[in-house]
Amino acid sequence: MKDKEIFTERLSRRGFLGAAAAATAASVIPFSTSYGSTQSSAPGKGIPNSKFSGVQVGAITYSFRDLTGGLEAVLKACVDAGLSSVELMGTGVEDYLGAPKNPLQRPPGAPRQLSDAERKTLDQYNRDLKEWRKVNGTLDKYAQLRKKFNDAGVKIHIYKWVAGNTEEELDYSFKVAKTLGAIGISAELNDENARLMGPVAARNGMYAILHNHYQFGEPGFDVDGLLAYSPANMLNFDIGHYLGSTGLNPADFIRKYYNRIASIHVKDKTSATNATQKNTNQVFGQGETPIAEVLRLIQKEKWPIYCDIELEYPVVPWSTSVKEVRTCMEYCRQILI
Repeated sequence: MKDKEIFTERLSRRGFLGAAAAATAASVIPFSTSYGSTQSSAPGKGIPNSKFSGVQVGAITYSFRDLTGGLEAVLKACVDAGLSSVELMGTGVEDYLGAPKNPLQRPPGAPRQLSDAERKTLDQYNRDLKEWRKVNGTLDKYAQLRKKFNDAGVKIHIYKWVAGNTEEELDYSFKVAKTLGAIGISAELNDENARLMGPVAARNGMYAILHNHYQFGEPGFDVDGLLAYSPANMLNFDIGHYLGSTGLNPADFIRKYYNRIASIHVKDKTSATNATQKNTNQVFGQGETPIAEVLRLIQKEKWPIYCDIELEYPVVPWSTSVKEVRTCMEYCRQILI
């Protein structure tokens, strides 16, 4: 397909979202705002820039799950790894912004049955949290968080978090994500999320970006049916999990569904058909995931798909998650430059 046809098709798809979001006050940052840039630089020098020859490489901040120090440590890790764009995990963000803290957090293995007194305490906490989310200044706090990341050279392109699954909670969640500068919210690829999140995403001019684990390896799995719930339903396509669960080439899937893919997760794994060790995370370059083929395909076709590293292979004791993500990014850079 020619570049002009690709651009026209993407404009048509975004046109639906623009119309659906006409009543909202804030505008969406579109996929292609600055995607065509060919600027690239090696990581770790000043303000990070991890866009290489037109392809935006980033990471999901789940990659830094071993760090202590909360959101400040996560942002520092992003900068130190040279990332200019991330899918931000929402774990701990509300706490960082001053939300009421759950007084009934229990250690792993603690009894799940609540006493009457604990139930009343939890009910009060839920009321307090709901009220905090309604306060006019709450979205201002997210705007300040966005500025903090942006000032460090890091853009938040996807937010992985929802307040709950009611329509009101999802609407609030998408408003938060929009305030952070994201194009949408990522969640697991299943019927409930596709059915509930898609329409709310569309009303907010955003995307519900659904992530696969091993669903494509399940007999009869119908991704087309899930996407059909709403034009706002998109995929966060994990190329490693796809290979590991099906044995199929993820590049072929991307060729077919490129206009319904907002982002990919980049990881290296062995295939579902590997005779020795099936579906196992590997250091980049040591597995069977066709990372180079996928990245060069996205680059060649100029598809505005975010390419996010997800660090899942074990980090050796003499390294750190930050060093490993930086190494993974350099691996991607060398493919693209």
